[in-house]
Amino acid sequence: MEKRRDVFQAIADPTRRDIISLLAGRPLPLNAIADRFHLSRQAISLHIKILTECGLIAVQPQGRERHCSIQADKLAAIDAWLSPFRALWEARFERLDQVLTTIQSTEHAD
Repeated sequence: MEKRRDVFQAIADPTRRDIISLLAGRPLPLNAIADRFHLSRQAISLHIKILTECGLIAVQPQGRERHCSIQADKLAAIDAWLSPFRALWEARFERLDQVLTTIQSTEHAD
């Protein structure tokens, strides 16, 4: 039975995160992706396979090359998971801003 992968498994690896970032700019041929890393083509192919299995990238044959493109809609699951944490940090930064404003007001009053 084939192992089911999810987007969180894909982004757990720094090389895969780098590949996603690279493809966020534009689709690239597999060879162009491999050329950007100090890894074997086999290692890059494995990362591409995992990203494809998770649905984060699509690989399309174009002539003799295979082009990879990001499937940004799959990143929505990550965004949804991060959302409560983002709200938590925004609230903390807002409180910090309030404290800093109070400190600055006190210093200017002296």
